[in-house]
Amino acid sequence: MNTRDPYDKHDSASDDSHARHARHERHERHERTFPALPPAPGRSFARTWWGHAWLRTLEDSALDGEQVRQGRRYARSGAVGAVSVRPGGLTAVVRDRDGTAHRTDVLVQEFTEAEWDRLLGLAAAESGYIAALLDREVPPELAEDAAAAGVDPLPGIGDLDPRCDCGEWDHCPHTAALCYQVARLLDQDPFVLLLLRGRGERELVDELEERSTAGAEAPRVPPADAGVPAAQAYEAQVALPPLPPLPPLPPLPRLPDAPGQPPTLDTEGEAEPELDVDAVEFLAQAAATEAYRLLAEALAPGHADRIAPAPLTLAEDAVRLTREADDVRVRSRLAAATGRSRADMRLAVLAWGFGAAPGLAALEEDWTPDRTTLARARAALAAAWADEEAPVLRRVRARWTEAGSGRQLRLGREGRWWPYRREADRWVPAGPSAPDPASALEAGPVE
Repeated sequence: MNTRDPYDKHDSASDDSHARHARHERHERHERTFPALPPAPGRSFARTWWGHAWLRTLEDSALDGEQVRQGRRYARSGAVGAVSVRPGGLTAVVRDRDGTAHRTDVLVQEFTEAEWDRLLGLAAAESGYIAALLDREVPPELAEDAAAAGVDPLPGIGDLDPRCDCGEWDHCPHTAALCYQVARLLDQDPFVLLLLRGRGERELVDELEERSTAGAEAPRVPPADAGVPAAQAYEAQVALPPLPPLPPLPPLPRLPDAPGQPPTLDTEGEAEPELDVDAVEFLAQAAATEAYRLLAEALAPGHADRIAPAPLTLAEDAVRLTREADDVRVRSRLAAATGRSRADMRLAVLAWGFGAAPGLAALEEDWTPDRTTLARARAALAAAWADEEAPVLRRVRARWTEAGSGRQLRLGREGRWWPYRREADRWVPAGPSAPDPASALEAGPVE
């Protein structure tokens, strides 16, 4: 393990005490501490391209893939405590399954003043870059320009330097768990990445504004080949003969009769022990079926006028796939991958069958309506039984339970009512949603 001081990235023989003191002051001034994030069963750790790039660096750098996989499980279970981010490093306490706590650090090389000057110059040159950064976005064009200039803010292979008191010299489960958790922080705030390189958000924003203002105020000298006045260019254009019309677009392709068949995985070689061939073949066929469905929708009349649905989350897509799977092993693996028991997955599949993603949300989300939504719900309930005796409903957040009947209504975020029935000790989806709470409450029993 490298023994350099994590708070001092420069060779002490060539660095004077004044520079070291300045770095320590900058670290203390810019250090940020993020509270521990909740467990993330079935959730992708990164949703942005820069979060994925961070994780690729971790996964490509580690020598032991099993340590990284164990770290991912630690992070998913909520074993990572509050994360401290400072110029040059990350720190958190990560707990083993038996509760043993480990002080864990991951160090990242800070940029020099010259490197910061290059990076800030690139960012200030385009107003869109500044606006994107303020919106917590990292433009891929800025990252490409910065990498070409040798100042890529994203660490590369070997740039993440792990330190842990468990004694491992490479990435251990604790440092890997810290990196996975930081990917979630980077999704929310890419300035965390720039803080690791040495500058805090306020300092960066001020300098970018200063550079942008200075660039706008500088006198602009037209180059020798600056072109011609617009009026002159227009006169020259109108004198040209008109362009020939473009040929018509080719007709849309015909929808195939059925989804395509993916290639078989039957080969003469032996499969890797950890590879579930049946599961891979199922996923390939499911992907072909879904592609066929999307193509059919795209070729249907009026497709361009429809509002595209929100993309499914990993947990939602696992339920969709489970509903299509016949193999018990595949269904079990999908349930385990999302942190659900078999009984939980059975209910999730039932809810999906009644209403896809909104139906699943009604099952698994226990949310509290705001005042406006609650007022609308109460008005709908009053109108539903205006001409007859209303049932006695007791509300807890967005769920109304009828006293003594084993029936329940759940209000979805989309404003529809979902019926539920009590079976043994669980509430079970009883049918599709309805805009009217009375008709939803009368939905038939679950078969």
